Amino acid sequence: MAKLNEDFLYEVLEAVAEIPRGKVATYGQIATLIGKDKNARLVGKALQISSLYEGDYPCHRVVNSSGRLAPGFDEQKELLLEEGVLFKDNGHVNLKIFQWCE
Repeated sequence: MAKLNEDFLYEVLEAVAEIPRGKVATYGQIATLIGKDKNARLVGKALQISSLYEGDYPCHRVVNSSGRLAPGFDEQKELLLEEGVLFKDNGHVNLKIFQWCE
């Protein structure tokens, strides 16, 4: 199992940096992209502390596998709406339309 260390964090942030404007990726998708398939939760933890590291990463473009937004990240919905990402009636991102397929 991967550990939350700087190497892991930077792998996550590099993958997140690739998500294009107007698209989202899931925590599990990011974990798979960096070769750590079973570490979706650890990706979430890495994104929680990403603001402590230098760089401007579009962490708002990462949602859970249902398209649900990150708890406590109040600006996330507004940032995604500004990029043209639309939400379903339940408040989740419509992944069929807006999920990034690299």
